[in-house]
Amino acid sequence: MKNFIEIQNLAIEVLQDIFDPEIPVNIYDLGLIYEVNVDPENNIHIVMTLTSPNCPVAESLPLEVENKLKEIEGVKDVKVDLTFEPVWTTELMTEAAKLELGFL
Repeated sequence: MKNFIEIQNLAIEVLQDIFDPEIPVNIYDLGLIYEVNVDPENNIHIVMTLTSPNCPVAESLPLEVENKLKEIEGVKDVKVDLTFEPVWTTELMTEAAKLELGFL
């Protein structure tokens, strides 16, 4: 059985394979993921945001995150909380994402 640190690392890898449909950058590098928490029982809790409260994927993207994380072997449950505090800004993006989008 994988420990919670291995599960957390796998969760981040999965998040790096989920893309915002409007921006060609994964949601992790885009800065939409605020927290990836895994408890000792291998339950994952994600705190995430969207680029805007009116984002067209507001309904589907958190569900996609939940479903893909549930596919990780050893994960018991996944909870995704959507927040808009703090508000997402381009400052939350990784350097790679900023480079990809021409911000650098």
